[in-house]
Amino acid sequence: MNVQNEIVKLRRELERHNRLYYVMDAPEISDYEYDMLMNRLKQLESEHPELITPDSPTQRVLGEALTQFVPVQHQVPLDSMADVFSYEELFAFGARMDSMLSDTHDYVVEPKIDGLSMSLEYEDGVFVRGATRGDGFVGEDVTENLRTVRSLPLRIEHAPKRLIVRGEVYMAKSVFEELNREREARGEQLLANPRNAAAGSMRQLDPKVTAARKLDLICFNLQYDSDRAYQTHIQTLETMREMGFPVVPSIRYDAIQDCVERITFLGENRDRFPFDMDGAVIKINSLQQRQVLGSTAKAPRWAVAFKYPPEKKESRVVDILVQVGRTGVLTPKVIVEPVRLAGTTVSAATLHNQDNIDRLDLRIGDTVLLQKAGEIIPEVLSVNRARRPENADIYVLPDYCPECGSPVARDFDGAALRCTSPECPAQRLRNLNHFASKEGMDIDGLGSSVCESLIQQDLVQSAADLYYLDREKLIGQGRMGERSAQKLLTAIEASKHAGLSRLLCALGIRQVGQKAAKTLAAHFGTLDRLLQADLEQLTAIPDVGEITATYITEWFANPQSRHLIQRLRDAGVDFESHEAQIDTRFAGYTFVLTGTLSRLTREEATAIIESYGGKASSSVSKKTSYVVAGESAGSKLTKAETLGIPILSEDEFFSMIQ
Repeated sequence: MNVQNEIVKLRRELERHNRLYYVMDAPEISDYEYDMLMNRLKQLESEHPELITPDSPTQRVLGEALTQFVPVQHQVPLDSMADVFSYEELFAFGARMDSMLSDTHDYVVEPKIDGLSMSLEYEDGVFVRGATRGDGFVGEDVTENLRTVRSLPLRIEHAPKRLIVRGEVYMAKSVFEELNREREARGEQLLANPRNAAAGSMRQLDPKVTAARKLDLICFNLQYDSDRAYQTHIQTLETMREMGFPVVPSIRYDAIQDCVERITFLGENRDRFPFDMDGAVIKINSLQQRQVLGSTAKAPRWAVAFKYPPEKKESRVVDILVQVGRTGVLTPKVIVEPVRLAGTTVSAATLHNQDNIDRLDLRIGDTVLLQKAGEIIPEVLSVNRARRPENADIYVLPDYCPECGSPVARDFDGAALRCTSPECPAQRLRNLNHFASKEGMDIDGLGSSVCESLIQQDLVQSAADLYYLDREKLIGQGRMGERSAQKLLTAIEASKHAGLSRLLCALGIRQVGQKAAKTLAAHFGTLDRLLQADLEQLTAIPDVGEITATYITEWFANPQSRHLIQRLRDAGVDFESHEAQIDTRFAGYTFVLTGTLSRLTREEATAIIESYGGKASSSVSKKTSYVVAGESAGSKLTKAETLGIPILSEDEFFSMIQ
């Protein structure tokens, strides 16, 4: 067999197995055997790149990330659907159909998948473009991301000249739960529901990120077929299934009253389906009758979506546990007696913070009403106080971190309680990642996976431990060989001379980012001088407000912070500033620019003022120090004259900055 024939055969074989797996749910080979076929195809195509075609299974994930999504005008509009929330409203829809259609008519009932609606375009059987719904008329081109969805056929046999199919991209509930488990382990915010997860994944600029999310597809409408006319919706679904598309399960009924059985079944068995659903769709089956019925400005008249109410159940509170996240936030979690809710067994729910506990007046032993936010994350809706035990005590979050025993402090700008220790075990990975980042000490080769490996092997407890690492113990960590270990140690050694501003940023003091770190380093010159500064001295520095100053003093006052600094000092980390001393001649002054300056743009003048520690404002007030007036100065100049504020010409301003 020649190479071209083998490539064609492999492609057809892989697409056949894709269809068996994703559409027919009847796989014939193992994942390993599938991977071997794919690897053989990749090998042949790499040796003969001239034979690669866009519909090859190897082209599902391309190498280059996108820079933007291009708008797409839909050939056939992607309509939304009117909602009904009761059987009375459903029967009213049926009555309207009876009055508007003189002929007999039947219905189709389908689950309403909670995903991201897509238009899929094929030319001569080859997938050429996919677009989001957008506003129904214009969407966004997400073709390369859609290629990563394994259940999407890239080529269709015996296809029309042009075909448009409408489908729903979704994240399977099992995939979503695994993704949230991984995010929780990393201390990241949990995703609210599969739909949001699917939408966010499909809008990634890098298709490789989308591919890693393991999205799926199900199709529910044939929008356009250039070669064939159809009589019914059921007929189009059968045709799409024959073409290799995964198709929504549908059942036909003669009367609207008969649809209730299927709607009820879908609602009661939502947990049996791999996708999340928020309702059932009821459609007129005849395509000709759909044409007669037409659409309103918002939705088709021939279909409605029956929306299911969120399920709610009561359970008893067994305990309240407090978890410490990677950013140090204390998050209370209520433990309840296990209860079946929206398809899964629930034994815990988040309480968010102390304010929420106080609002609910929740106590251990209470009976609470639970619901899944977005049908996924359990939350407490209310407390049944009539069933409260007599000895139930008011619950208050601890004053000390349950992980390390350090004091906790409430955020100035929120309801969160946060551990104040920089060496808290719960925060190690996040702190270590930040310390080594480009904004921090810029340690090349110390990525998240290496940091995690070092912590798991108990080689690093805090950032200071990096400077005491042993070469022999490093080898073998995270697939690290001798050369990699030495390279990392060299990068760590070089970071000792990164300078004070990088060190201050790397320490992770709240609200001390790159800009504030540079300002502090330039102002104090050494870490020891900064350590001696009080609130008054800190707030006198431009761009350091009272809240930031408080965070700084509290961080340095913490014994664990002092311990960390001493170990960094002992390791030889440079505490001196490498920043040029800032000229603060405009510190405490506010300038307003008005009119046209001949030698500077407004942006350039603003940058100069800020570089000397001053502030540039867009409006004149009693707090304005100077108004710089160029040609054609207007109302700002008039207001400055009224308030008696000093006015500078462009030459006078230049004299000040020179």
